[in-house]
Amino acid sequence: MNPAPDRPALLDVRGLSVTFDTERGPATVVRDLDMTVAPGETVAIVGESGSGKSVTALAITRLIDYAGGRISGGQILFTDRTGRQRDLAIEPPESMRRLRGPDIAMVFQEPMTSLNPVLTVGAQIAEAVIQHQGLNEKAAREEARRLLERVRIPEAARQLDRYPFQMSGGMRQRVMIAMALSCRPRLLIADEPTTALDVTVQAQVLRLMRSLQQELGMGLIFITHDMGVVAEMADRVVVMQHGRVVETGEVVELFTKPRHPYTRMLLDAVPVLGALAEHPLPAPFIIGDAPHVEQDTVRHGATPVLELEGLTTRFDVRRGFRLVGRIHAAEQVSLTVAPGETLALVGESGCGKTTTGRSVIRLEQPLGGVIRVNGEDVSRLNPAREKRMRRAIQFIFQDPFASLDPRMTVGFSIAEPIHTHKLAHGPAVRERVQTLLRQVGLLPEHVDRYPHEMSGGQRQRVCIARALASEPSLIIADEAVAALDVSIRAQVVNLMMDLQSRLGLSYLFISHDMAVVERVSHRVAVMYLGQIVEIGPRQAVFGDPQHAYTRRLLAAVPVPDPARRSRHEGLDDSEVPSPLRRPDDMPVVAPLVQVGAGHFVARHRVGGMY
Repeated sequence: MNPAPDRPALLDVRGLSVTFDTERGPATVVRDLDMTVAPGETVAIVGESGSGKSVTALAITRLIDYAGGRISGGQILFTDRTGRQRDLAIEPPESMRRLRGPDIAMVFQEPMTSLNPVLTVGAQIAEAVIQHQGLNEKAAREEARRLLERVRIPEAARQLDRYPFQMSGGMRQRVMIAMALSCRPRLLIADEPTTALDVTVQAQVLRLMRSLQQELGMGLIFITHDMGVVAEMADRVVVMQHGRVVETGEVVELFTKPRHPYTRMLLDAVPVLGALAEHPLPAPFIIGDAPHVEQDTVRHGATPVLELEGLTTRFDVRRGFRLVGRIHAAEQVSLTVAPGETLALVGESGCGKTTTGRSVIRLEQPLGGVIRVNGEDVSRLNPAREKRMRRAIQFIFQDPFASLDPRMTVGFSIAEPIHTHKLAHGPAVRERVQTLLRQVGLLPEHVDRYPHEMSGGQRQRVCIARALASEPSLIIADEAVAALDVSIRAQVVNLMMDLQSRLGLSYLFISHDMAVVERVSHRVAVMYLGQIVEIGPRQAVFGDPQHAYTRRLLAAVPVPDPARRSRHEGLDDSEVPSPLRRPDDMPVVAPLVQVGAGHFVARHRVGGMY
């Protein structure tokens, strides 16, 4: 699709093909791709894992040269700052290095693999500023602080001296966006930039990107699987399948009149907040002609699988030997999960969701409170009972690449809990692993692959298979489907719900995707600054939210409807306060007051949330 005469192309890709040389011969993963981006225009590239979206981005930046691939055909015509049109497909490497940053910048999907673990985030942003803007160290550090503030990182001056591993996934992604924006590029390529972000931060970052486009006339290629974000951001959409463009068009036309079956399938798999407003129980995604089946799996009156009473987890912050503060990550958290129930834990980064989940399995040591698993206090278990408890509760981590051993095949990783708990022996182990791979939508031959040979979505499915391997009664899923494509996400969520129906599984479902939470959860708990501020049946919490913070979360959810794009413009951009307090400054835990059947809300002092 060519740009209009009054919008000359900033980028004009013609017949692009990208090939990788493998042991089995050349493999062409992008074929004859045509695409244009005008100044100030946002073009979204959508498609499932393996469709060629990220490879296309790497080819445009010529980073494909360092990833084992090569451009085997076509042109990549880019108009630089001087107005000269250059073919990036044949541009010399040194010239491309000068273009990357000031002219073309990229935000990668997995920030932990893109940031240097031995340098502070401030040093890494300042390095980019010094290299491309010519500022001195002091000015570059001040610019780094300003950029962190622009991407809504709280206490930006303090965060400059932190290392990537000391930050949450969402915070690391915002650092990557700050680095990319530091050079004020003419073309920004964003590869799943908001996948790890909470809905409120996502809405802020999307508005930030739009404002920068207006300010700089910046073109934006937005690679995503979130059709709500596409509806919110895109002017035009390019749909890719198996390395080819199957449909392209204006965003409103594509959402209202999709022509290709694959596009219709992607749109049908999108969870829409409010779809279950009239249904009290969760229900799987409707794929194809499947009927609407409600998930009536909760065994009311049975001993809870998990009980938390007053769970408190804090982290001391020291400067040398001196205690300078405490992070109140989880403060007097009380909740229960019944057999067959899904309790969703929602809130922004830093609210304590992940810390609560990690405290349950003792990856973080709680300071106080009681944790009961199947009625037994875990602090009083002998080693044999503790081993059974660990089999009963499995954890699916947010970052699949960091939670899989890169030296081990995925088959070995999945088989490890089978061996540990002596659930199978000999050839039966491999058969069990292959069955688990099929259950999560992978192929049996993936058993011999290594994590780096799989996409991000495939790696997350491996982690889900590994969690299922020990036949647990409770799975703590920490953003378990956030990295998956919409169709695969629907399949995996349906798989988890099917397993719940057949095996009586319970889930503590930690997520920032409110539309998925509505689809899977029986009850919802909303966390804010380490405390539960609202908890109750999903239909009550989503249909009649009582707490100001719950209403803010729901208002920030992107809706897959381009006609409703302006609904986020008036959202509150204020920051959530930091959970870091002085050692003598203890937080006040607001009491939960019943406002309906099983529905409780925190009542704070007049004049604010806290």
